[in-house]
Amino acid sequence: MYERPLADAVTEPMDVETAAGVCSDIVDRVGEAVIADRTFLETVLTGLLARGHVLVEDVPGTGKTLTAIAFADALGLEFNRVQFTPDLLPSDITGTHVYDEHEGTFRFQRDPVFANVVLADEINRAPPKTQSALLEAMDEGQVSADGETFPLPEPFFVIATQNPVEQEGTFRLPEAQRDRFVVEVSMGYPDRDGELELLERRSNRTTTKPRVDSVFDDGDPASTSDRPSAERVRTLRQVPETVTVERGVREYLVDLARATREDDRVAVGVSPRGIQRFYEAARAHAVVAGRSYVAPDDVKAVAPAVLTHRLVLTSEASIRDVDPSTIVSAVLDSVAVPAATAD
Repeated sequence: MYERPLADAVTEPMDVETAAGVCSDIVDRVGEAVIADRTFLETVLTGLLARGHVLVEDVPGTGKTLTAIAFADALGLEFNRVQFTPDLLPSDITGTHVYDEHEGTFRFQRDPVFANVVLADEINRAPPKTQSALLEAMDEGQVSADGETFPLPEPFFVIATQNPVEQEGTFRLPEAQRDRFVVEVSMGYPDRDGELELLERRSNRTTTKPRVDSVFDDGDPASTSDRPSAERVRTLRQVPETVTVERGVREYLVDLARATREDDRVAVGVSPRGIQRFYEAARAHAVVAGRSYVAPDDVKAVAPAVLTHRLVLTSEASIRDVDPSTIVSAVLDSVAVPAATAD
């Protein structure tokens, strides 16, 4: 996963208390537009704070696209959407060189990936070659074309949505692609009250899509300077770097990840890169919770979203329709939880 040097990314530090307030405001504002469980919204935000990307899987019509738009609006960031289809080409995502008749030269035409927040909508409806067009962008924050390298905006954040793989016309994401997402989450259907609230909200406005104002536009502690939203988001994403993690908690995190490799139903467990993403997500979750240290509860809270999609099951387990989430649950039950206190 691409990360810019810390010294280049932050000009004014933000403390954990202030960051937690900003995070709460972001979730509140997104929640005004999206009928979803608050834990789901906080998990998406955790992926952003961990300087990673988020994969959302669910059936059509549950609000995945609206969630991505609402987060971009709440953060005040530039947003682009890529609708993945079977005939989509890699160059349709990243861009290509076109001939400029006036200049008599070729110039690079930037395509939708050049935005702060990119929605890769229904990513698993495109073939693997096109899905992989995002790999360099997600890993290194850049696009290469015809020997040239073009940096992407910073921050750069991908929210990819996918339909369940059992649906017609879908392709399973390659393991290397899934591993690039810090977390994978599912929205699920709202409960009855939530769906009634959805209709209530719709009846009280004239547009089909709700508007979300940026948290940096008014009244927020982070909006006291004249810095643009992108820089404020970069500052917000640096806060997890200040969060402390005791050795016992680090060992607990590593032991959980290593335990996935020892389950006889798993062909490929969590990789060392996955352990790093696990660590970053745990620190980000602590910030959302308003703590300057990672508690075991932070590790347990992010474990299902971080670990489940990284597991590759054995053929026998796949035939038996073993759910990877049950393996993560078993690991959480079997690994001893350390006693941890704040520094």
